[in-house]
Amino acid sequence: MTQEEKQYKNKQHLLDIRYLRMARIWAENSYCKRRKVGALVVKDKMIISDGYNGTPSGFENICEDNNGLTKPYVLHAEANAITKLARSSNNSYGSTLYVTTSPCIECAKLIIQAGIKRVVYGEKYRLNDGINLLTRAGIEVLYLNIEEEEQSSIQSK
Repeated sequence: MTQEEKQYKNKQHLLDIRYLRMARIWAENSYCKRRKVGALVVKDKMIISDGYNGTPSGFENICEDNNGLTKPYVLHAEANAITKLARSSNNSYGSTLYVTTSPCIECAKLIIQAGIKRVVYGEKYRLNDGINLLTRAGIEVLYLNIEEEEQSSIQSK
């Protein structure tokens, strides 16, 4: 690997960490109690869409039923970010999706159809079927544990 390639890879890694941190902050907007998830779609170093898990527009902001289970109509952060793109003039082809939790299989299908080429996530979900489908589709998938990254960064200084 050339020096330029190493610099590019290191710069991209730092950007990945920063955008994933931003997705975590965006997740704080969620009204869901069980799990707050945030997503950002980035293209050419610009955030072109964002989303967090929650109920559809016009619904009450209550994600769980009386038993504490997530209501079936709650939208995932990735779905919110991708559908928001559909209402804008932006195009997600070739972009990167940063999401706090690994995508489920339904969101993976949306990611593939949206032309997103990279997915960076910060927390592993109990099911891997979404990640497996993305990999099968040739999408670059990267798991980044921000706590470990920050710890190793502190130790290397």
